[in-house]
Amino acid sequence: MLLADVARVSGEVAETSARSRKTALLAELFAAAPPEEAALVISYLAGRLPQGRPGIGWRALGQDVPPAHEPTLTVRAVDDAVTELAAVVGAGSQAGRRRVLESLLGAATEAEQRFLRSLLSGEVRQGALDAVALEGVAAAAGVPAAELRRAVMLDGSLPRVAAAVLSGGAAALGGFTLRVGQPVQPMLAGTAKSVGEALAALGPCAVEEKLDGIRVQVHREGDEVRVYTRSLDEITDRLPEVAELARSLPGERFILDGEVIGRTADGRPVPFQEIASRVGSRIDVEAARRTLPVAAYFFDVLAAGSDVLLDLPVRERYGALAALVPESARVRRLVVEDPAAQGADAEEFSAETLRRGHEGVVVKSLGSAYAAGRRGKNWLKVKPVHTLDLVVLAAEWGHGRRTGLLSNLHLGARAADGGYAMLGKTFKGLTDEMLRWQTRALGALATSDDGFTVRVRPELVVEIAYDGLQRSSRYPAGVALRFARVLRHRPDKTAEQADTVETVLAGANAG
Repeated sequence: MLLADVARVSGEVAETSARSRKTALLAELFAAAPPEEAALVISYLAGRLPQGRPGIGWRALGQDVPPAHEPTLTVRAVDDAVTELAAVVGAGSQAGRRRVLESLLGAATEAEQRFLRSLLSGEVRQGALDAVALEGVAAAAGVPAAELRRAVMLDGSLPRVAAAVLSGGAAALGGFTLRVGQPVQPMLAGTAKSVGEALAALGPCAVEEKLDGIRVQVHREGDEVRVYTRSLDEITDRLPEVAELARSLPGERFILDGEVIGRTADGRPVPFQEIASRVGSRIDVEAARRTLPVAAYFFDVLAAGSDVLLDLPVRERYGALAALVPESARVRRLVVEDPAAQGADAEEFSAETLRRGHEGVVVKSLGSAYAAGRRGKNWLKVKPVHTLDLVVLAAEWGHGRRTGLLSNLHLGARAADGGYAMLGKTFKGLTDEMLRWQTRALGALATSDDGFTVRVRPELVVEIAYDGLQRSSRYPAGVALRFARVLRHRPDKTAEQADTVETVLAGANAG
């Protein structure tokens, strides 16, 4: 299939707000794609590269390469080129990558070049959302969306399932079942503003501590144990403590869902970024184990023995979990059978969780099944929102529906030397009206524009919500915002009234 077709549909999907139209566009594209290329097409529409990010900066991507006059570039050729880019390492790798990139861009038309630059930089933000892509595959293959969704849930990969069903039809769905050793996409939680709101929405429920660690899925078959992250990457060798715990449990065949955290000498949880370093690809595991021991705490069980438990309600799954995992390795929870009578107990449990140094709580309906891979309404997370007033240092031109608008904001806090220390970027939370307003406002403050990023005078203040900080060597303060989103512009504030780096770090230490 030509990349031009993928780029065209990506743009059309981004420009329409009607879900039915998005689905129809994708279904038409998937039906036309050779089954063996369907996985690539879906990945590209979602802005993902099977090889991962190739590590190419905007300077290389921005090189002026004359475009092809006619579309001849195929998705298979793009895949081959990205594989070649990823393989270029060592001395002279920068020049080697430039040659591969120049050849790839030279084979692309102007429209394809725009799509490729967005894809290679990880900036395809207006492509096909997984849920809409799934509906498009179901329509193209003529299979029920619910059955396809379950197959994806069990396999963990929409591109892989799509390739099978577009080739083999409904019969291919039978090949996707829950298997120990094959990770499944984790169930995700929605959000509630308060514990009271969550109790009112869910009725009888369990209130659990929300740990800020590494989400893990642990599979055991006899003596063989495998540990996976929420993105389904295997990290068994990097967390030997977790594998040892799994082997010590009475069951010999199970799948557990939980969280891995570390604790300080006084029992407080260590920051997320320290735990994240424990699953780094270049760590000395034994040294890391001595300096930062970790422990796993489980909150769900998906399979035990020969039984698949996904469709059982939380109440029954927790009974199976308690029979398998000792209390010391289970996430703390409070069962709330009567929200009206136990509301104060739930609020106190949440407050105590925060005092213990954890993120917040997750409230789960006792009657809900495990909807893997979905962010539903049966699990609701409640945690305090941190906010900062930060200064916009630059903004990036948007793509898709945001073409022609300044979107991704570079955010900075006031530094001790009178300048500004960048803490990260975000495009989240911006409505169409906010995008239009900030494009005009930042345009008046612009000092340079290289076609991708507009540098501005540091005058516009924005109020940002964020979930916490993580250590980062990319930014001068040594930290970056986690999950930042824009709440509102603050033209009523001057840059001198924005938060300082000192305030940001003090708030993190207090938390």
